This record gives sequence, structure tokens and C-alpha cells, in this order.
Amino acid sequence: MTDSGARLQARALWFPEAGRCAVRSEMLDRPQEDEALVEMLFSGISRGTENLVFHGKVPDSEQERMRGPNMAGDFSFPVKYGYAAVGRVAEGPDDLIGRHVFCLHPHQDRFVVPAAMLSPLPDGLPPERAVLAANMETALNIVWDAGIQPGDRVAVFGAGTVGALVAFLAASIPATETTLIDPNDRRAALAEKLGLAFSRGGYEGPFDVAVNASGSDQALASAIGAAGKEARIVEASWHGAGETAIPLGGRFHSMRLSIVSSQVGSLPPSHRARWTFAKRLAKALQLLADARLDALISGDTSFEEIETAYPGILSSPGTLCHRIRY
Repeated sequence: MTDSGARLQARALWFPEAGRCAVRSEMLDRPQEDEALVEMLFSGISRGTENLVFHGKVPDSEQERMRGPNMAGDFSFPVKYGYAAVGRVAEGPDDLIGRHVFCLHPHQDRFVVPAAMLSPLPDGLPPERAVLAANMETALNIVWDAGIQPGDRVAVFGAGTVGALVAFLAASIPATETTLIDPNDRRAALAEKLGLAFSRGGYEGPFDVAVNASGSDQALASAIGAAGKEARIVEASWHGAGETAIPLGGRFHSMRLSIVSSQVGSLPPSHRARWTFAKRLAKALQLLADARLDALISGDTSFEEIETAYPGILSSPGTLCHRIRY
């Protein structure tokens, strides 16, 4: 542990108001006992959630539940948000100094947090890929909620970062037939790199399990239309303050379909008695060992340029996980 001394200056990405971002300086106290100073190497922009936060579309009812562990401000602005930070421990407990770690922290060039909030990267996992850890953790939770079994026919709607990771995990379950579905033609190349079957739409089914990770209620309607009898549909999108329409007047009742939500803020009942959030995140990091997952990094921008580049990254339909370099 390093003795406390002069305070440190850090720079962080803030959203002063809806639709605007700015890099601001702030002062940090040096770490105390059981704390660590992390020098950031990379962070990942999670386009779906950060787009809702950036544009002020977090519903009032969800503002407390959606708070990140280390965010500052609040969703009515100004707010500092993000949850995919990878860095190197510069000061802290002896067993962590020099280690590469993942932390649920906003975009900031250095920060101090309790050492217990840091997850050391497994040996062999490149820090550049570890920015996908929070998305992989979400995907793992969705697969648990979906209850996918060997031999199931699985449809995943939405080939964004989370949807692609869900399909990647589902396809690894023996004998599953997993199809990743997205109207964007460019997602076919992504599916090929990940070794996944792909459809631009028109999926006929019937499937045993479907996951909607598209953020589109039209995809949810397609899932209902292609479901097999008593199939399970998992709504994994977060629609924020938006309104959604679900067609329940057709085959939904006669086919005895189930629609359930999946949200990473809670462990599924099937795992709650044995798993912790820390254990789940550690498993997510292990699941990132496959180099094919680098295909989910759709761009790379230096922190020096992020204030100007950030709005365009969020608005681009080609963005998957965009990496920030520090």
C-alpha cells in the first residue's frame, strides 16, 4: 500500500445535458487502505444503454435502479456514466499492483475505488478485448434466464453486441440450432466471423427459445409469430422511456407462449442461491478467451478525441462495442 500524498488530477467524460458531452477535470484522493488507484487503458462504449442515458431517456421510475456502481451525478443531468473500464493497478494492495483489472466504472483516465470492486483479468485475456466483459456478463445472464437446453432451436433477434454474444453462447450448447437475426446486411459478416447461422429476417420457426436483444418491438412481434407451442421468449432489450407494442391478440394465447424479461441487475432465480455478482463477472471474463470475439470491437478512438467523437459513435448503426484508448 502506498502512503497517501498529494491529490491526483483525473479527466472524465460527463454529459452536462441531454445530447451533449464534455471531458472535465476532477481531483482524486490517493487510495486508502483496501482501495486502489487504477490507470485506465481502455473502456468500452455500450451503445444501447449509453445512448438512452446520453439523450435523457431513462424513465423516472428506473433512475435509482439504473445507477452504475461508480457513476456520478444523476440521470436528469449532469451525469458521468459508463461501465466497461479496463486498466492497470498503480497503487493499492500488494497483490494487485501492476495487475490488469476490469471495473464497472465510467470513462475516466484514472480512478480510485475499493479494491474489492476490481476483477483481475484471467491470464491470456488481452486488455483490449476485456472491454466486452460487461456485455458478456449481460449475455450470460440472458442465457440463464432463457433456460436454453441441448438440442433447442434458438432465435436471437438483434445482432448488436449483446445479441451476438447471446447467440455465441447459445451456439456453444451441444446440438442447439442457433440463428442470429438482424435486418442489417453488414451483420452477416459478423455472424460468419463468430461461426453463427444468420438471417436477415423472415425466420419461420418454430423455435423453442427466442431472445429479443434488438430494442425493437417489431422483432418481439416476429418472435411471437415464429414461436413453437409453449415456447419461451426472453425480452432482453431495454426500451427506456419508449413505448412498445406487443401483439397479444393472435397466436400468443393459443400457443401458450411465455414472455419473460432479463436484466443484468438481478441474478436469475435458478442461480441466485449459489452465484454472486463477482462470480458471474469472473465467469464472463473467462468466456472472453475466444479471439473471434474481437470482431465485436467495431471501432477505436483515443480519449483525447472522445468529446468530439462520442455523439457520432452512438448514432452510427454500425457501432457494436466502441473502444476508447487512454
